[in-house]
Amino acid sequence: MPRLRYALLALAVAGSLVAAGATQAASHKTKVTKLYGQVGPGFTIMLKRANFVPVKTLKPGVYTFVIQDRSTEHNFRLKGPGVDKVTPVRYLGTKTWAKLTLKKGTYNYWCEPHKTQMHGSFKVA
Repeated sequence: MPRLRYALLALAVAGSLVAAGATQAASHKTKVTKLYGQVGPGFTIMLKRANFVPVKTLKPGVYTFVIQDRSTEHNFRLKGPGVDKVTPVRYLGTKTWAKLTLKKGTYNYWCEPHKTQMHGSFKVA
């Protein structure tokens, strides 16, 4: 009888170790896609993927936005379901918004001082 207990205990420990390893492996596999926004130096604003393709639609998920602000006259604002991020107007450089969760809906981006000229949007579906 003691052998059976030890065997069951060993199986329980091994099972919990396998489950913990699978959970840890799954958490490391969460892929975070980077998107690249740019505003300025002229009156341009854009959001692209790493392969330079403009963003029009995305799947719901976690994304990191790398925003390059190339003019102190402009900024980059992103707003949509659960997201409202903005760079300062007088800022020149690169900001990273890490691990933003995008949900289904429409997201808009624009330059606040020049909203009528510099804007874009994409859908998450």
